[in-house]
Formats: sequence, C-alpha cells, structure tokens
Amino acid sequence: MTEWKPPQLPARIFINPRLSPAEESLAAAAPGVVDAEGFARAAAAIEAWPGYQPTPLRQLDGLAGALGVARIAYKDEGGRFGLGAFKAVGGAYAVLRHLQDKLGGNVTVADLIAGKYRARTTDITVCTATDGNHGKSVAWGARLFGCRSVIYIHQGVSVGRERAIAAYGAEMRRIPDNYDASVRACARDAARNGWQVISDTTWDGYREIPRHVMHGYGVMMGEVLAQLLPREDITHVFVQAGVGGLPAAVAGYLWLEQDALRPKIVVVEPEKADCHFQSAKEGKPTAVTGKLDTLMAGLACGEVSPLAWSLLDKASFAFMTVPDEAAVFAMKTLAQGVGGDPRIVGGEAGVGGLAGLIVAATDGDARRALLLDANSKILIIGSEGATDPVLYAQLVGRRPEEVLAAHEALTI
Repeated sequence: MTEWKPPQLPARIFINPRLSPAEESLAAAAPGVVDAEGFARAAAAIEAWPGYQPTPLRQLDGLAGALGVARIAYKDEGGRFGLGAFKAVGGAYAVLRHLQDKLGGNVTVADLIAGKYRARTTDITVCTATDGNHGKSVAWGARLFGCRSVIYIHQGVSVGRERAIAAYGAEMRRIPDNYDASVRACARDAARNGWQVISDTTWDGYREIPRHVMHGYGVMMGEVLAQLLPREDITHVFVQAGVGGLPAAVAGYLWLEQDALRPKIVVVEPEKADCHFQSAKEGKPTAVTGKLDTLMAGLACGEVSPLAWSLLDKASFAFMTVPDEAAVFAMKTLAQGVGGDPRIVGGEAGVGGLAGLIVAATDGDARRALLLDANSKILIIGSEGATDPVLYAQLVGRRPEEVLAAHEALTI
C-alpha cells in the first residue's frame, strides 16, 4: 500500500440515547463496576512487576491530516510485558488478586514472585476461556505467581495463538464451537474440579474477578493521561469491544478522572460479532449467535459482560460496526505510516478502534453523526501487536519484524 487511499466501506452507527448527562457521577450512573481505589491498587501492584514500563503513546499526525481531524494518539500495547497485548495487565492481575485472597494475610507481589508460597500455590488451579490474549495473560500470571492454569479456546482460535499460550505452561483445551460455548465449558469444569475461573466477563454471582480485570486495564489509561501533551484534550475515544471489559475500563477511568469533561466514547465491533451494537439498539443485553466468524477473532464474542454493559450503556456516546476489510486496511495503514507517521505493528483485533475511525471519518454521514471535525482529538487504544505473526504477515504482506525495522530506520 504505497498510496494511502481509504476504501469506502460500510459501517452501522447507533447514537446512544441513554448516555448519562455530564453532571451525573459514575457512582450514580453505574455503581459497583469500577472505582478509583480499585484502579489505584491495580496500578501499584502492576508497576511492581518485573519488566514493567509504560507502553508508548504514538502521535499519528500524518493520518490525522489525511482524515481531517486535529490529532490522533495511538496507545501501542504491542510491547506490554512481552505478551504483545494489553490483556497482560488484566488477567494476570486477577490471578494475583485471587492468590492473595486465597492465601490470606499480607501476601505481597514480591513474595509470590520469589516463590515463598509455592508449596501452597502449586495446588491452586486457575482457568479461563479466551480468544487468545486474555488466556495468554492468565497463563503468564499463573506461571509468574506460581499456580497451575487450564485455558479453553474455541474453534476460531489459530494454532499460533494456541501455541503462544501453551508456551507459558498452560494446559490447553479446545472446544468445537464458538467463544461463548468455551466460556460455558470452562465454568462447568471449574465447578466440577474446584478451580477458579479468571474471566473478563460476568454472570450471576460472578463479578469480583472481572472487576479486578477491568481495574488492571486502568493502568493503560493512567499512562495515557501522563503521556498526553500539556493541555491536550481528547474529544473522542474509538475503542474495540469483545465482551466489553476494555471499553468499560477506559470509559470508567476517564469518567472518574475527567468527570463532565470526559470524551465521547465510540465502541467499535466487527459486523459479524456485534453484541454491544444489538444491545444498544434493544436497550438491554442482547446475544448474537452463530459462528461469529470474524477475522478479528479476539473480538468474536456473542454476549456482552453484564457488568461492563451496565457502565457502557450509560458511558458510550455511540456504537458502531465495521467489516473485516476495515481492520486489514487499518493494519496496513499503521505498517505503512501515513505522511511520515511512525510505523506500528497492530494486530487484527487490536486495530478495531482505528478501523472504526477511518471508516467514520471518510464517510460524510458517519462523520456528522459522531461529531468529527477539524478540531477533533482522537485517542485510539491499539490493544495488541502481532499476536499471530504468521497471520499478520498474510494480511499485511510484511512480517512484523520488517515493519519494526522500518520504524527503527526512520527514528535513527
């Protein structure tokens, strides 16, 4: 892709009629989802993990000019703890909190990493269902803190992602159905065997661990606010949704930090896995069924997390869907670097928000509906890098190492 020319692709947009008014507090609008204390505790723990460092917030000025907006800031999570995705700060943090609660007393991060409680933690098993990145985070956290993990994947998860999770010592179980079926299989086996589910979605009687996951995601937003240029406001956030934990954490963090000045949250989904879009239209959690065979496998979820939805229903300015082609174009856009922009490796599920922005900004009706103009300052959460390098190369036409090498050459 030498000349940057965005294709005309279809998108559905639903402006949320239930958006809370600016003067309403998060505690009043969506109580018990996320809170400042939970975000602060997660940040303190995660920043003490070996290898922690903030991921970069990259300025895409060339792309902003091409799309007719003032600024685009891209939070590049591809290097997070070497796992390649933002999920590292969610699932692994929930594993930590579970072990601390299970062991009791004043069990520290340092003690667990040092193996002080290994005689007890080796008898503890955590499990989860995943499209890839969340399972890798749980498996990595289990290895880091000294317990056993069992990870459930569905038929749409690539072999490359399966091997990447197994590399952290997890026992892998593949379910011949979709993501939501793997969630149910995981919950059933956990109840039978006395394991602890570490999920990023909620159901009746299961809320606290997904809250830990969302609080862990808040680390990203704390970094973003520290990395923004002085007096740099954000008017819009385009963020992709699977079950909803990521956009809920983003929206909740910004609501707490910026209150009435919070930006417009646009939740983006694949058109073939649009449970948030359908839930927004119906005004209640609404499942979508079938194979959910989107290329954006990490977003192939048919049911919203009820807890996350209770916040997104009040915090989201709009919901939109994009076709798979939009994600591939966004990946190529990042790899090329428009107008001298840094060259970035973005995975197919991680670029959903950027895909939504490109489609919306180049369509007159969508642009007007989302109130995008020359003064708009956009935040994009680039939630993964090339978590499946083989698939990335097939889609982009370049290996991730080549893209990174081209970026390094530009910065020398």
